Amino acid sequence: MKADIITIGDEILIGHTIDSNSAFIAFELNSLGINVYRIYSIADRKIDIIITLDEAIQESDIIIITGGLGPTNDDITKKTLMEYFGGTPVLDEFSMEYINKLLKARGIEATECNIRQAEVPDTCTVLRNRNGSAPGMLFKKNDKTIISLPGVPYEMKGIMYDEVIPYLTNNFSLPVIIHKTILTAELPESGIADILNIWEKKLDNNTRLAYLPSPGIVKLRISISGNNKDQLKLKLNNHISYLSKIIGPKYIFGYDDDSLESVIGELLRNKKKTVSTVESCTGGNIAHRITGIPGSSDYFIGSVVAYSNSIKKDIVGVPRELISNYGAVSKYVVEAMSVGIREKFSTDFGIATSGIAGPGGGTKDKPVGTTWLSVSHHKGVYSQVYQLGDHRGRNIEKATIYALNMLRNAILEFE
Repeated sequence: MKADIITIGDEILIGHTIDSNSAFIAFELNSLGINVYRIYSIADRKIDIIITLDEAIQESDIIIITGGLGPTNDDITKKTLMEYFGGTPVLDEFSMEYINKLLKARGIEATECNIRQAEVPDTCTVLRNRNGSAPGMLFKKNDKTIISLPGVPYEMKGIMYDEVIPYLTNNFSLPVIIHKTILTAELPESGIADILNIWEKKLDNNTRLAYLPSPGIVKLRISISGNNKDQLKLKLNNHISYLSKIIGPKYIFGYDDDSLESVIGELLRNKKKTVSTVESCTGGNIAHRITGIPGSSDYFIGSVVAYSNSIKKDIVGVPRELISNYGAVSKYVVEAMSVGIREKFSTDFGIATSGIAGPGGGTKDKPVGTTWLSVSHHKGVYSQVYQLGDHRGRNIEKATIYALNMLRNAILEFE
């Protein structure tokens, strides 16, 4: 079963609005076993809508359109679809009743513009919108299903859940597709590909692996399709078990919707341990990530952004001779920072970062991207140097991810 998605709106093409609708629809369709082959973004122009529809109907079984159903003159989707599929406008009583209810609550009478919102072609099946004024529409042509939905995300999602998904489930024989995402930190995409090379070559046609990289993290999404859900789950679990073994717990920090900070929070809470941070090159980003988790006050005590050497010495307690002899970006200083912050805040773990984020400040011995990270607890101190590159934003994000993963591994090993 093949599907195309068409988003209509000049605001998307000029970059004012991010097309989150397509991502949502594609995810929901894929979960049903419907493969999305193309996603179009087109202007609010009649000719563009017609040309795109012609192409999509030729190629796919299901076409879902979002946008252009509003009451203003630039919202031409409904009028164009009425011309394309034929028919005359009729008033959808459910939509009109809902509109009147909304307007009455505001003490407003329905206008001609409001009434037009409730009109639909008599050639469509109406998809009720319980969150807004524009109903969805379902058309059939050459055994193809064409669905038009509002562009407002919460209205579109409501119709998808209430109307579209039940319709597709009841009217099509769909395969089962299940997914699992393995979350890894520190390993580059190419390094993981080398590790998985032999395993990946042996995959059958119903099993797919997708690499989803971002700074410091690579997500591995495994998708398996078939007809027997229980058998697919067993097959998927076997793959996950094998990959977890060959990649290793040092780099795998979670699955699906986990984040490093949520995993760390759960570990600290379960072990009844606390953490503090002292950040130079990351500028408080680690503390920001940790405190983004609800309830983090259970285990996060505090942070110091020690950008200047005087703060490292006077507040964190780094001996001035270490900075003089080795420089702020060094193993000795970053280790002293992680120990110093742990002792100052009386926490079980301390994290420290010191590096040259860029784009300036590098030297021959310490080029831009040189970053030292450290984690300490009462049994020892861990540190690692990284050469991250010359992009300041990516360097900060990578250093944050690597430091959090270093903390996660230290907590796992801690007894």
